Amino acid sequence: MPEFCKVVRDGRILTVTIARPDVMNALHPPANFELEKVFDDFSADPDLWVAIVTGEGERAFCAGNDLKYQASGGGRLELAPKGFGGLTARYDLVKPVIAAVNGVAMGGGFEIALACDLILAAESAVFALPEPRVGLAALAGGMHRLPRQIPLKHAMGMLLTGRRVSAREGFALGFVNEVVPQGELMAAAQRWAAEILACAPLSVRASKQCALQGLGAGSVEEAMRGRYDQLAAMLRSEDFVEGPRAFAQKRKPAWKGR
Repeated sequence: MPEFCKVVRDGRILTVTIARPDVMNALHPPANFELEKVFDDFSADPDLWVAIVTGEGERAFCAGNDLKYQASGGGRLELAPKGFGGLTARYDLVKPVIAAVNGVAMGGGFEIALACDLILAAESAVFALPEPRVGLAALAGGMHRLPRQIPLKHAMGMLLTGRRVSAREGFALGFVNEVVPQGELMAAAQRWAAEILACAPLSVRASKQCALQGLGAGSVEEAMRGRYDQLAAMLRSEDFVEGPRAFAQKRKPAWKGR
């Protein structure tokens, strides 16, 4: 059983709760390696189609790197190959991941959320990349993901000052999809997950892969000429036949994920 997180399967959905509330769900190397294994298993499991990641309690989603653990000599700095929280350097995950941000998302915690495909935020959520205030930098992807997800000047305003941004401002800036009361956060995450599950899973994965990989192309034409294995898998799938058939028969499709 995981020691630093809680994992719950509910049909096609995997919910992962970072569980170090005594340190505001900050992560140390053992927790990062544990979360990496959790998301490795999620990626490989054909029965799981969507993941939700959140933090235990109402104070924090994840306060970032556990600097007290690092400063106390709790171990040399070890970096999990798939990044902070097992997600920030996981570039090949084609299944969607939803961040349900229940409180503080600072530094690496915000970087975990930025690495997810959707961010839902409780009204109490706070986001920041405060690393420059302590002589560091957002090395788990924040410096690169944030300017790709919101307008550059707004991203630079956060990156160069380390300032805190509320859930409402995050929604206005564009990196938060929805803001809800604290008590409705997980229900909102489940609602978004259900909307994803109403779509063909291979279509969802192809859409994610094409959108993210296409960002690296120099033009729309170049992106459209790219090669995407998830798109090829979708075109070969039984679901590619089932969707139009179900539409014609005026019934809900029975997706198989193959």
